[in-house]
Amino acid sequence: MQGEMNFIIEGGKPLSGTVETSRSKNGAVALLAASLLNRGTTTLQNVPRIEEVNRLIEVLRSLGVSVEWKNADVVITPPENISLATIDRAAAMRTRSILMFIGPLVHLFKEFELPQSGGCTLGIRTVRPHFMALEKFGVSIETRSDNYQITHTKLVPAEVVLYESSDTATINALFAAARIAGTSVIKYASANYQVQEVCGFLRALGVGIDGLGTTTLTIRGVADIKTNISYSVAEDPTDAMFFIAAAIVTGSAVTIAAAPIEFLEVELLLLEKMGLQYSLSNQRVSENGITKLVDISLKPSELIAFPEKIHARPYPGLNIDNLPFFAVIATQAKGKTLIHDWVYEKRAIYYTDLDRLGATTNLFDPHRISIEGPTRLKAAEVICPPALRPATIILVGMLGAKGRSVLRNVYSINRGYEDIVHRLQTLGAHIESA
Repeated sequence: MQGEMNFIIEGGKPLSGTVETSRSKNGAVALLAASLLNRGTTTLQNVPRIEEVNRLIEVLRSLGVSVEWKNADVVITPPENISLATIDRAAAMRTRSILMFIGPLVHLFKEFELPQSGGCTLGIRTVRPHFMALEKFGVSIETRSDNYQITHTKLVPAEVVLYESSDTATINALFAAARIAGTSVIKYASANYQVQEVCGFLRALGVGIDGLGTTTLTIRGVADIKTNISYSVAEDPTDAMFFIAAAIVTGSAVTIAAAPIEFLEVELLLLEKMGLQYSLSNQRVSENGITKLVDISLKPSELIAFPEKIHARPYPGLNIDNLPFFAVIATQAKGKTLIHDWVYEKRAIYYTDLDRLGATTNLFDPHRISIEGPTRLKAAEVICPPALRPATIILVGMLGAKGRSVLRNVYSINRGYEDIVHRLQTLGAHIESA
């Protein structure tokens, strides 16, 4: 696993040029888990080389699965019999995505255990939506001190009502339903981008799925899947949002190519109301035939605070992973911006790290924070927050802060953003890793 890495930024420099949107972290890890449903060879194309992907590949290899990189593609071939006895516990415990292994593995084992999941430190992140969904299919999950014990006697098709529209719980339910012969229904499902990617992949494997992009999914499962398949990971809206925020905070003219527009429309509407000038062009569709893409060209703009609170909602609302970027954007908007991060108990607290760069924040409680602007950000040395999105907004702030900043221990950023230093350098940013 990666040792400590730091970013050194000489900020306050304008950016310019075009950057291509990277492929989706959340889509890639979900598709890696989905490959366990297929007894044939799965080739995932355009996989981002990020730490979250590396951890799941380490886990797959420890189960006896053959995983090979071929340029930007990952070729996955399962063995005749997967062994959980040799699972790489250290890798599994560093990623919350390990939870998505439960859905595929229930088709291979009647009883097994998985290590407790890790990932971002964001306070209490319940896994009960997963358990309540899977129990409808006949699965029992017991939480122990350091692992989950999963058992079942017989899997049956089911109608599942999700009390929380969780992306990963929806995906786990899809995985369970995919190889149960008969019709299953998932109600109040997430319709987010990674769920749509998984639906497209399962369809390509021969699973019938109706309702893609809606909150009710009807699945016609097949008992056995053995097919050689190639499927491309789609573009990442949170990657596009990173560069949107970087352009705004540095006052730059930047084009973000191949941005998945349907998962950025609400964000762009808010920014337009705040005064952002931008244009959309070159409409097209990603390789999966599902994800609509455009190029977003941003102009330097003077922003004012959004008059209402900014908060996330399940798709088609403002994406929960894009919400933190509005904290650093708010430092450059005239007036007070109220951000309500209602999903996570601790994430709004991390937004106060912007104070180290000279921001003016007022934390009301663990969910609500106001940010006053515009602020001339200043250089600083900061230890990276242990959560992906709060870490990236510190990096964005440093790009806009005149002088030399150091962001230490950036593993949490490398979990989700591919080759971020080089991509920023191509836009003219003065940044290097050390």
